[in-house]
Amino acid sequence: MTRYSPEPSDPRAFTLAFDGTYTRVATLYDLTVKLLPTWRRWLRRALPYVEGPRVLDVSFGTGYLLTQMPAGLESYGLDYNAALIETARRNLRRLQLEARLARGTVEALPYADACFDTVLNTMAFSGYPDGAKAMGELSRVLKDDGRLVIIDVGYPEDGSWLGARATRLWQLAGDIIRDLPALLAAGGFDFTREEIGGFGTVHLHVARKRSGPSRSARG
Repeated sequence: MTRYSPEPSDPRAFTLAFDGTYTRVATLYDLTVKLLPTWRRWLRRALPYVEGPRVLDVSFGTGYLLTQMPAGLESYGLDYNAALIETARRNLRRLQLEARLARGTVEALPYADACFDTVLNTMAFSGYPDGAKAMGELSRVLKDDGRLVIIDVGYPEDGSWLGARATRLWQLAGDIIRDLPALLAAGGFDFTREEIGGFGTVHLHVARKRSGPSRSARG
């Protein structure tokens, strides 16, 4: 049975709780990304869809995707957690790579309208307290006909018991499970969706921002 999460009654408290958790586990999270091939494989599924020259990675965590960007791109990254930002800076310095990192929230991105060709958001949307506002901001900073790539957790399309149970475990861990296709359609995107792992719970959404009426298509 599909049970989408309610939006938090206290968005600020929700954000601060997530922030505190990531501060405590920043080093462990970095090691998990580096040592767990499954997680890296999920994240890398976003890379073929990156279009430049200007790319923004929202909620970049420890910066793994920023270290994997194709050469010649102008890379930007935003995260709320100070410990993760510093970890990402170290990872970039170690590889002698550059990206313009900033601290801020997805609900108020510190960028001008229509300034990015691609916006990435991987394994993070379920950690935002206001899904509609987050989607609106991701759309706002994206150019018309720009590309939004979201990888996050949702219910498997075939309704399998194992996948639904796995999704419930994500919810119990604190993630907000939303109907992302509905949010993308409402946000003016054409998109495809593909299940890429986690018993059908990890979904890759590849969306194109349109200036006219939106249509949705599931891949």
